[in-house]
This record gives sequence, structure tokens and C-alpha cells, in this order.
Amino acid sequence: MTGTMVTTDSGDAGRPGGGARRRIPARLLIIGWVMLLMFGVLLVINVATREELYREVDEDIDQALVQEIEEFVGVASVGVNRSTDRPYGSVAEILDSHLQRQYPDDDEVVVGVLPDGGIVRQDRSEPYPFASRPERVLQVAAEPAARGSLHTDDGELRWRKVSVTAPNSGEAAGTFIVGFAIDRDRDEVVATMRTLTLVSFVGMLLAGAGAYLVSGRILAPIRLVRNAAAEINENDLTRRIEVQGRDDVSALAEQFNAMLDRLSLAFATQRDFLDDASHELRTPITIIRGHLELMGDDPDERADVMRLVTEELDRMSRLVEDLLLLAKSERPDFVRRQEVSVAELTVDIHSKVRALGDRRWLLDAVGEGSVQVDPQRVTQAMVALAHNAVGHTGPGAEIRLGSALHSDARGRPMVSFWVADTGPGVSPADQETIFERFHRGSRPREATGYRAGAGLGLAIVRAIAEAHGGEVKLHSVSGEGATFGIEIPASAPVERNPMERGTTERNAT
Repeated sequence: MTGTMVTTDSGDAGRPGGGARRRIPARLLIIGWVMLLMFGVLLVINVATREELYREVDEDIDQALVQEIEEFVGVASVGVNRSTDRPYGSVAEILDSHLQRQYPDDDEVVVGVLPDGGIVRQDRSEPYPFASRPERVLQVAAEPAARGSLHTDDGELRWRKVSVTAPNSGEAAGTFIVGFAIDRDRDEVVATMRTLTLVSFVGMLLAGAGAYLVSGRILAPIRLVRNAAAEINENDLTRRIEVQGRDDVSALAEQFNAMLDRLSLAFATQRDFLDDASHELRTPITIIRGHLELMGDDPDERADVMRLVTEELDRMSRLVEDLLLLAKSERPDFVRRQEVSVAELTVDIHSKVRALGDRRWLLDAVGEGSVQVDPQRVTQAMVALAHNAVGHTGPGAEIRLGSALHSDARGRPMVSFWVADTGPGVSPADQETIFERFHRGSRPREATGYRAGAGLGLAIVRAIAEAHGGEVKLHSVSGEGATFGIEIPASAPVERNPMERGTTERNAT
């Protein structure tokens, strides 16, 4: 199709999303293009056929004229009258003897012109008034050319002529003329073309009717797509199209249904996200407003209120930063891979997380080799996992960090990083949802001075893993600690569609 936006009907001005500009129905465009193509093809065929028929007429006429001239030249060159078997004695005898033996075609005329201007003609009616019009015969005889056309009100006469002399007669040369009236043959061509034009017109009408029926069947799924799109809004994404067939239009309907599935999931996730975010942001605002409204003039009370307000604002700031980070995780430049040493990166992470709390920090294992990852994002994920482990263990508890290089089930090189704690573990019910946004889990937190966050830390970890083309791992037995980790490809970056990555994240919930 053309680049113009088209619809299957023109009455879309009142539909949701319909424009004020009148649109050309796709069915009409298809019929128009088919008719235009048929018109062009039939026009070429008709013109080529007419030219070919005219050429054949001209060739047949020229061949007939040449044949008559050659036959006369052959008779004259013999020099013997076939009736008397004696040599010709005059030009008149040659012309009269030959003309009386000729039986020309219906549109053919033969005539002789004597040296003195007399005319020798056949004793028969002429299809074209030529021999009966001496002025025409003499006009042709006077022409210097050996061939030509005579145009009169009676039509066109195509002619050829040849000079003739009688041997040993001493006479001047006479002229033998043969002509062909071509109008009737051309009229037959015109009649043939008239019939062909009528047949072509009927063929165009049949092609248009066929295009109307076929385009209707082809565009039926497109009409369903358009009507479904017109009825869809953010509050109703349940409409789906019934797909039948295996052609490209059916594939379009399937892709449209898949798009609706993604949109439905995206809208649902967006609503849940906005509900959770608004709740998380509304809580500190309510706390701040309530304390400010009840704040008195006592300096100690004002200091306590200001301290509480500052803490709540800090919490809101962290929440907003986490939300922005999760939003950025959908961007293609969220992860910037570079070649790093797994051992150096693991040791560097271990040195950084030791400052998070008074714990017994151990290196469980260290992978050997280089990988293509974003070291800053991997460090960010590991710090979040270590912070989560600190929040669920007491002082002096053991927390182990590790890394390893291995291959997955498909043979791809992978790198894994993990944090294992000795806390209360994660219940089976929480393991299904613990990586969701704003999910804090139900396992008890130790009294370590760490305040519970908004439930975005593990969601950020998963976003970082999936932005690398990997996934998060969790292994836990309730009451026996938990091991959180990420497993990501160690090779070149895997191109991922942001929408697909978001869909994967939501499907995992």
C-alpha cells in the first residue's frame, strides 16, 4: 500500500481516535489500483493489436501489389502473345492481353495507360472508381515514383506501376498500374478493435467486481483489527480478534492480539506500580504533615519533629531515586558492558560490603577469568543483596559472597554472583513474589538499626540481572538462611527489546 493512512470505511470521524479528515477506504484503493492496472494493460494490448493488424494489412497489400507487378513483368518479358503465340506488336496488345487474363481481388484494380494517353481497362465493375476516372489514372501515371497512395473522397488507393514497351515496335513506353483499395480492410481492423475494446471493457468490469469481492475477504481481518482498536482504551483491553488462516493478514491479527496482551499487562503493571508508589509516597507525606500541624512552640518538641521530618524526607528521596533507577532499567543504555576480571570484581565487592555491618564477611568462592559485564551495575546489585542479608542477620553472623564461571544448559558461558546469609530464610510463599516491587517479604528482620526500605532493593537487583540478559536466583530453606544471586551471560551483550524485558519481569511475578 501507499504511505497514506487508509481505513476500511470512511465513517470514522465519530469513532475514538478518528480524525476530521475524510479518509479513502482501503477497499476502494485496491479496486482503483486494480482497475488502473487493468486499464493500462488493456490499453497497451489494444494499441499493440491495432498496430499489428494495420501492419499485416499493409504487408498483405504490398505483397499483392508486388505480385501483380512481377507477374506482368514476367509476361511482358517473354514478348509472345499467349493467345496467338506471336510476338507482341504494340504496347496496347501487351496491356490488353494481360488485363483480359487477370482476375484481381475484390478490392484490386488493374489498368494500362498507352503511350498516347489512352486507357486500357478490364470489362468489370470496379471496387474503387479508378479506371472510370481517367484523370485519376493519368495523375498516377504522371507520378515519378513507382509506388504511392491516392487519397480521394472515395477512399485511399495504394498503387504500384511499371513501364512497358513492345519490342521492335518503335513506340514510346506505356504504363501498367495496379492498385488496391485499402479502406475495407482497414474497416475490418476497426471493427475488430471495436469488439476487442468492448471485450476489454467487460473484462475490466469483471476484474473490478472480482477485486471488490477478494479485497473484502482479504480486508476482513483488518476491519476487525481497526474496530477492535477503536473500542480499546486503558480501561478495557479484553477485546481480541479471532484468527483464521495462515496468510500475512492473519499474522497481522495474531501480532495485534499479542500486542494487546502486552498492553494489558503493561497497563495492569502500571496501575499496580502507581498504586504502590502513591501509597509509599503518601505515608511519609502524611506523617510529615501530621507532625507539622501538631508541632508546638517547645524547642525540644520542634527539634524532635524536625528530626522526624528529615528522616521521612530522606526516605522519600531514597524511594524516588529507586523508582528512577527502575525506570532507567528499561532503557537500552542502562547497562554498559566492559571486559572485567571476575576475581578482581568479586574482591572489590567484598571490600565494599564489609562496611555495611558488623558481620563475619567471607569469600565463598572466586571465579577465574574475564567477562563482559557492567561492573558498576553488578556491584550495585551485590551491595543491595548484601544490605538485605545484613537486615536479616544479627551482629557477628556469617555472610558469604562468591562468584563462579560456568556454562548453562545451552552451553553459553555464564557468570554467577551470590550472597548467602544465615538468617531466618525465605518462606516458599515469599519466594514467588519477593523480587516484586514494594514487596518486603515476611521473614523477620533483626534489630540491627537498619530501617526497612520500600521493598525496591530486590526489584532493582532483578532489573540489573535482566538488563544483562540474565536472571536472579534464590535458594532458601525456612529457618536455615537464604542465598540470593544473579546469573548473567559472560559474553557480548544480548540485544533485548525494553518492552520484552519489562514483560519478562512482570511474567516472573
